[in-house]
Amino acid sequence: MDNLRENEYDRDVVISTCVHLTRNLNGIPFPARMSRSDRLNVVQRAKEAVKENKALAHILRYIDMEGLSKTEAVSLVERHLVSADFISDCSGRGVFITDDESISIMVNEEDHIHIRVYLWDHDLENAYQKADILDDIFNRSLHFAFHKDLGYLTQDPILLGTGMRASLILHLPALHESGGITRLSSNLSKLGLSLSGIFGAGEGPKGAVYQLSNQVTFGLSEQEAIANLKSIATQLVHQERGLWEELVEKPEIQDAVSRSFALLQSAKMMGYEEFLQLASNVRFGISTGLIEDVNSDQLNRLMIAMQPATLTLRSGRKLTQNERRILRADQIRKILKK
Repeated sequence: MDNLRENEYDRDVVISTCVHLTRNLNGIPFPARMSRSDRLNVVQRAKEAVKENKALAHILRYIDMEGLSKTEAVSLVERHLVSADFISDCSGRGVFITDDESISIMVNEEDHIHIRVYLWDHDLENAYQKADILDDIFNRSLHFAFHKDLGYLTQDPILLGTGMRASLILHLPALHESGGITRLSSNLSKLGLSLSGIFGAGEGPKGAVYQLSNQVTFGLSEQEAIANLKSIATQLVHQERGLWEELVEKPEIQDAVSRSFALLQSAKMMGYEEFLQLASNVRFGISTGLIEDVNSDQLNRLMIAMQPATLTLRSGRKLTQNERRILRADQIRKILKK
């Protein structure tokens, strides 16, 4: 398997890393029981906490959710900056975001403060360190609710303890095609981890893209949770790559990769789900050396940018479904031909 680039699995198998920390302020009801004045109070205190720290004030911009259109709000969800629940009721809610969108901080989601760090690599420790620094900065001003036996107090009891959810987004086409995902998911749940598809529902995940995340937040430290997650991710990467040698020799796989690449480079209209499947084939081709003129980073970012609301928002005008399909195909062609 000389053509398999073992040192680049962070780009080809592990697409991205994300760490979430959920925190609440002392003396204020959880968001589900908050009045509008309570919500505005938390928003104001969060703004003051950012303003007090010059470094944060320089990199974070605040977005008032009440002032967004539906397309703008949905695009935030597509770009993993906020949760879907967060935009269901925008009253008294806001989010701080960095220009590169690697950091977002939701105010008054399920908990008062929800810190999220998203990196396009497999460095869980780096993502956690960034989130931990933000946690310390906000805690100095906001004084998060903490119990010596229970840890951080959260609205959802499942998050008691560290209040941390860490995850890796993985591309697992070989395990997906082999049917091994269901068994793996069941086994991982017994270890306090979750493996689930992030695109598509009902008919199954699209594009063989999965999220591996920790489910246990009580009884272990953040560092232990990160180490467990990283260990399991490494095993999954090895299992995935172990199936590649046989697959890459099959003419039908080589044909699917070549056809997918050609279609992405030439199609005049493209649906998003179709793009995910074609991109999955091309990403596999990149990983195994069947395709050499494109890197996975381009596909990873297209995976976010080509979603309906985000594509519409960046066009600067309302689009019909067919107009989106035409624009999506056009932008994909331009990126892949560079």
